[in-house]
Amino acid sequence: MADVARLAGVSAQTVSRVSNGHPGVVGSTREQVLDAMRRLGYRPNSAARALKYGEFRTIGVILFTLSTVGNSRTLEAIVDHAAHEGYAITLIPVAVPTQDGVLGAFTRLGELAVDAVIVIMEVHLLDAATVTLPLGIPAVVVDSTGGDRYAVVDTDQADGARQAVRHLLDLGHRTVWHVAGPADSYAAEGRARAWRAALTEAGLPVPPMPRGDWSADSGYRAGLELAGEPGCTAVFAANDQMALGLLRAFHEEGRVVPRDVSVVGFDDIPDATSFIPPLTTVHQDFTEVGRRCVERVLRQVHHRRTEAGTTLVPTRLVVRGSTAPPAV
Repeated sequence: MADVARLAGVSAQTVSRVSNGHPGVVGSTREQVLDAMRRLGYRPNSAARALKYGEFRTIGVILFTLSTVGNSRTLEAIVDHAAHEGYAITLIPVAVPTQDGVLGAFTRLGELAVDAVIVIMEVHLLDAATVTLPLGIPAVVVDSTGGDRYAVVDTDQADGARQAVRHLLDLGHRTVWHVAGPADSYAAEGRARAWRAALTEAGLPVPPMPRGDWSADSGYRAGLELAGEPGCTAVFAANDQMALGLLRAFHEEGRVVPRDVSVVGFDDIPDATSFIPPLTTVHQDFTEVGRRCVERVLRQVHHRRTEAGTTLVPTRLVVRGSTAPPAV
């Protein structure tokens, strides 16, 4: 580092700031330092840095799939906020959601030298009622019910579902049908439970619940079933992709949205405004979920202690053209 500083004509502190990615270094100075690093073949030694400062400036992320909107957008937000705090991300995918798979991923991350771990659960484990995390490791779990044992950050799934059901009931619909997500999903489970509770509290009948797999195709298949139900005037889909499938099925079966049937989704994906009609949906703040994950796990790192408790990120209903009062 002293050699780099001498060649670049700057202080060792400036070289340190550049190598650690800290802001506040003038662009031309940063380029001088980087050029000197390249010319001298200098690379920061992460092991030496860890010995000096007690941390690797790296957060491990364990997840089971990137195929869902929630997982991919949550991961993107975690990466962005970690970078803002000067931390890199090491990603470990787990092919099969089992307890051994999770523990094996923790072991692998330990070998790769990370300061903390964020686990994006999304689905229940196949071989355990709940995940067990190694003791003493700063960790945050996304989308789980284990707040009594470790730190959990999640969207307020229940309140989002209640807002969707309440909106449709306030429009005058006599009940609300629900197309649920996969049975092994924490999010789908929370949304379905809240849908059922909202109807029960209102003293209204709870219709049969078709179940999809988050895809538009599964929503389409459910929509073909619901189109044949004369009493179905309002549907709450567990995500926007399944809502898209519903819109297609209703269109093909001659059920006009929202004149004949209203549809509400969940997620508020960027394309929701381009559906025909534009989709009323529950907005999830994935950016805030990612920020709070990083904030909570780094608080454990800096305070050198683990913590428990659940942080819920609020949702909000975005009303567009896919909902209306029922036809008289």
